[in-house]
Amino acid sequence: MSTTTTTTRTGTTTLPRQSAISYSRTTATAARVLRQLRHDPRSIALMILIPCVMLLLLRYVFDGSPRTFDSIGASLLGIFPLITMFLVTSIATLRERTSGTLERLLAMPLGKADLIIGYALAFGALAVIQSALATGLAVWALGLDVTGSTWLLLLVALLDALLGTALGLFVSAFASSEFQAVQFMPAVIFPQLLLCGLFTPRPDMHPVLEGISNVLPMSYAVDGMNEVLKHTDVTANFIRDALIVAACALLVLSLGAATLRRRTA
Repeated sequence: MSTTTTTTRTGTTTLPRQSAISYSRTTATAARVLRQLRHDPRSIALMILIPCVMLLLLRYVFDGSPRTFDSIGASLLGIFPLITMFLVTSIATLRERTSGTLERLLAMPLGKADLIIGYALAFGALAVIQSALATGLAVWALGLDVTGSTWLLLLVALLDALLGTALGLFVSAFASSEFQAVQFMPAVIFPQLLLCGLFTPRPDMHPVLEGISNVLPMSYAVDGMNEVLKHTDVTANFIRDALIVAACALLVLSLGAATLRRRTA
């Protein structure tokens, strides 16, 4: 255990700072976030129901062309959870920052890793429910035709939702209001949406745009979904795509932990 020294009016006080990840502190943080979300039905509805509603709407937009729904439905099955988790997580975390909750937590013997992993676990639990409902609806109710395993489709959808959670935790550090948090969506999400290969194959793009798309995680989320759509077995490309999305989520979570700073007077 390391220590940190703070100066007060009465002298110098040494406070313990936890350096190792604690299971009890992490799960307590996750439980607290889930309790707070339980009293926010609008956020829960946005996370759980909106991707399902959007997939349902998309299915009947292409009612006369089921093959079109099959070709883009799998990609959007990963994109919708990413977007909704990004929005809800960024706004919910910003509330904690602006209300002083994070400030008080960081003044306690609670490590940054405990805090950020606790948040990720809480929103990740909701991401599991969201991804399972959206995947089940798309495959069994809306007739999305995939060649590969439904479980692989669910895996990529879950990784996409976790990536959205990580991005939301990260960008909340740079917003001072909920409106500003929403404004990050055009900067963080829209470029990836345009360049991920949803509207046109990435090799057909201008070489500069194709190069940019190669470093955007949503591109690999769409590629992973397309691998499941076209192949019966787990391919090397699918493994690569899934690992890249997972690695990006972990990287952004680490960056999110680095933004946790306790304000000083």
